[in-house]
Amino acid sequence: MKPARFALARPRDLETALSLLAEAGEAGKIMAGGQSLGPMLNLRLVEPELVIDIAGIEELRRFGHEGDRLVIGACITHADIEDGRVPDIGDGVLARVASGIAYRAVRNRGTLGGSLAHADPAADWLTTLMALDAMVEVASKAARRRVPLGSFVTGALATALEPGELITALHVPAIAKGARFGFVKHCRKVGEFAHAMSAVVIDPERDRLRAVTGAIDAPPLVIEDAHALLGKTRSSGSVRRFDPGIVDAAFQTAGIEDAVDRHVHATVLRRAIENAWPVMPDRSRRQAA
Repeated sequence: MKPARFALARPRDLETALSLLAEAGEAGKIMAGGQSLGPMLNLRLVEPELVIDIAGIEELRRFGHEGDRLVIGACITHADIEDGRVPDIGDGVLARVASGIAYRAVRNRGTLGGSLAHADPAADWLTTLMALDAMVEVASKAARRRVPLGSFVTGALATALEPGELITALHVPAIAKGARFGFVKHCRKVGEFAHAMSAVVIDPERDRLRAVTGAIDAPPLVIEDAHALLGKTRSSGSVRRFDPGIVDAAFQTAGIEDAVDRHVHATVLRRAIENAWPVMPDRSRRQAA
């Protein structure tokens, strides 16, 4: 199927893009890499009068450190992160996640901001960046604001973006020294959307274990204190005491009704905890020091 007719604008700066979006109102649609919007246009699931292609806006491809946070522009592609053109928050944390997204052709075009704006619960970045406690920077013609990613995603394919707003950047906190990160997803075959996915950040120094389970029919499930899933033990052997009963109850509370689905999600979460590895300081920072 071909998309319905629409006008295409390719602004070269953010202010022009925001002006076009404000003027178009609900008839306007933002496109970055087009990996999600393209199929939706072709299937006529969306029929905007104006598509605003922001891929050529240099400001949206910025990256760098702001205090203890890594700031990544919304139009940075998955391949930019996979190939190390953007600093990492640890020794390959973001690059590892990026390298597992769909296929290389998708990673070459798909953008970080586009993935979050689409808010597919099975998207790798949604689960990963929630585990990392990232923040979304959005802008409109009138103002800019920052929103915790957990509040930004309001439902499956739904976000807190207001009319006239677009994502400009992501702010990802530096990962603590000695912390560990784990990410596991389950797909029928490489490149497909995941049927289960979990990311964990283990910070022994702060006695913190934050876990996020994605690929459910809702926003990713954030478990702020996942120690509860391990029973009373917090020793180095606690992974072996992963309590499937407690996890199953947590998933039931989250609305995952099918017992098989809960079992798969629990298995993926256990593997993410088991596979967490020490995160070394960012190489680019070490080189700059």
